Amino acid sequence: MTTLIALLRGINVGGHNIIKMEDLRALCATLKFQQVQTYVQSGNVVFQAKEDVPEKLAAKLESAIEKSHGFRPSVICRTATELKATAARNPFAHRHDLDPRKLGVGFLATQLSAEAHAKLLQLKPEQEELHIGIQELFIYFPEGMGKSKLSMAAVERTAKTAITVRNWSTVTNLIEMAREKD
Repeated sequence: MTTLIALLRGINVGGHNIIKMEDLRALCATLKFQQVQTYVQSGNVVFQAKEDVPEKLAAKLESAIEKSHGFRPSVICRTATELKATAARNPFAHRHDLDPRKLGVGFLATQLSAEAHAKLLQLKPEQEELHIGIQELFIYFPEGMGKSKLSMAAVERTAKTAITVRNWSTVTNLIEMAREKD
């Protein structure tokens, strides 16, 4: 069995695309996901599956949500090993002057094309620091994500792939939940 983490984009925000976590866990069980746990209401699922191809599992979950709830959120899935590797690549880890509560990780649905990578490098956020990883963006929001002038919609358009952002605390909590399953 492989331990995986599914990150749902754009659910339970502003009264739109509502999925109760108990319904999400039940839906995951119908897909034969095992030891399903959710974390906070923004759509984070830690589970085990025989299938170990994250993209296939993400597509299955997207289709199941569309069938049961009438909308299709982007689902970005990582193995526990991939999520740990993402955390290990954190370019801010050595920066003790930064508040970890203001660090976000933008998980990309697909790897960036060379063109999208180059265009992201050209972005000059006003205050934020943006670092491009392998299949993620690390963004430090010194004033907090809610006060940021950096439009994640614009970043997503530039990247030409779905992105869902999680704060550093969520990332580390998901890693710990996955560790408990292994």
